[in-house]
Amino acid sequence: MIFTSDNWAGAHPAISEALTRHATGFSAAYGTGDLDRQVEATFNQIFEREVAVFFVGTGTAANSIGLASVAKPGGVAFCHNQAHVIEDECGAPEFFSQLRLAPVDGPHGKMTPENLRAQIARYPAQFVHHGQPAAVTITQATEIGTVYSHDEIGAISAVAKEKNLPLHMDGARFANAMVALNSTPAKMTVDRGVDIVSFGGTKNGCWCAEALVFFNPEMARQVPFIRKRGAHLFSKSRFIAAQFAAYLENGLWLELASHSNAMASRLREAITASSKARLAWDGQTNEVFAILPTATSTAAQDKGARFYDWPVPKGVENGPGPDETLIRLVTSFATSETDVDRFAELLG
Repeated sequence: MIFTSDNWAGAHPAISEALTRHATGFSAAYGTGDLDRQVEATFNQIFEREVAVFFVGTGTAANSIGLASVAKPGGVAFCHNQAHVIEDECGAPEFFSQLRLAPVDGPHGKMTPENLRAQIARYPAQFVHHGQPAAVTITQATEIGTVYSHDEIGAISAVAKEKNLPLHMDGARFANAMVALNSTPAKMTVDRGVDIVSFGGTKNGCWCAEALVFFNPEMARQVPFIRKRGAHLFSKSRFIAAQFAAYLENGLWLELASHSNAMASRLREAITASSKARLAWDGQTNEVFAILPTATSTAAQDKGARFYDWPVPKGVENGPGPDETLIRLVTSFATSETDVDRFAELLG
């Protein structure tokens, strides 16, 4: 009953096998080997165009390097007020990019075009004292388990393009969002005006595999230097490439995301049927947020369930009462139906 984070899950056997298989022999270093090139070609295929791909070790690195690549002096990047880049990356995106992050409000973990436009307007392009708009970044799936629809991504992109700002997508749970939308990599990104994606694999069965994807390779000309300066140019990059090779082969990544999403749906059904707990809001991916009596939460943990208490997001209606707790439950490729059903029994 481990629902703390999908980061707690190990690596899928196919990923582990690929790492072992590519651990012997020699390969050109620093991303220049045959396997690296093969995986780069696979990214071209799944995004249906030529892209520039850069392997890194963490999602924070991908976000930080991605934003650094579009930075301007005194630049401001706009994100949702609950976005991972502003809440949970210890200031790394700001440190590496020298951009300031400006929070944008919006319900359900998603910024709205109207709020984005209003926030951008606070930084007139020619008013040197405030700084200048530099980028927009959205999180897909969001930090509260919701997803931007195709139309919502397109609407955010339209505002960004209107202001001549690149649009970055933090896709730490990219596969979970895409499966939830029944979409494709291209339809959820470049076809909607996204310019850069932090493409995550670690939360979905990889050991340590993230990629920064640019849909216009010309935008990425300085990224090799930014990545090197940011200490994320892996010498033995074949071990990231090996993970992605297995991850993207025969739709494994979609299978894993579909499973974790299905386990989250099973959790939501159990919470809805419970006499003690209730859903804090509806979600579509592998993060579930529930409100339950604090005594029930404590008892569940005493019986082996693991999850995190969660701060109540801004603007949430019908939040926890005085003797209640908001918790986050995260499923993964390794979550079983038995795990979910045992937890459901604890809720009563």
